[in-house]
Amino acid sequence: MRIRGRDKLIRQYQMHKEAGRIVEMASNHKGKWRELFGNDNPIYIEIGTGRGSFISTLAKQNPEINYVGIELEHELLGKVGKKAEELEVGKNLVLTPADAARLVEFFEPGEVHRIYLNFSDPWPKSRHAKRRLTYRDFLQSYRTVLRPEGAVHFKTDNRDLYEFSLNEFAEDDWKLSAITLDLHNSPWMEGNVMTEYEEKFSSQGMPIYRLEARPYPKRPEYPSK
Repeated sequence: MRIRGRDKLIRQYQMHKEAGRIVEMASNHKGKWRELFGNDNPIYIEIGTGRGSFISTLAKQNPEINYVGIELEHELLGKVGKKAEELEVGKNLVLTPADAARLVEFFEPGEVHRIYLNFSDPWPKSRHAKRRLTYRDFLQSYRTVLRPEGAVHFKTDNRDLYEFSLNEFAEDDWKLSAITLDLHNSPWMEGNVMTEYEEKFSSQGMPIYRLEARPYPKRPEYPSK
């Protein structure tokens, strides 16, 4: 994502850091996120916050849930903090600059109740498949940090990434549900919170693909005869 007005965003980032909305060194909070929030409410995370409309809206609507927004682009979190401020979001939303590839360093096993993946970079070239957030290595980290009843909620406008993700989840023994090739004309549209990208793509008549995935216990691997 192209970031404009970088100096302004850096100032916004610093302001929201000082206010406690942005927390750095996520690994310092591993196993201690409830202490940071000051309660035992469920923890939902979004990997790749964009400009923050999605996670800020959810946090505003659901004060009984703790949200952690993870974004690799530090300065972009300045925008997310501003959006949260505009919506008057409470202390149930914190943001952290971090790499999703290190997720298991940030959360204890079973510490997370839900993971949102919204309009992730599709990395269309085959040689970049391992960078896709639904590649099997990422799924292993999601399986680790999620509670047994936890889930990944995935949305994209990219058909190839969606089909790739379906296959990756299936191969890694995840239970799939709420599968739709056209979210905005499906039963799962009720209660749907749109991201900025989703608003843009849907206004152009593009279908939005969605699924939910829950981690089955891994099947035992038997030695070949």
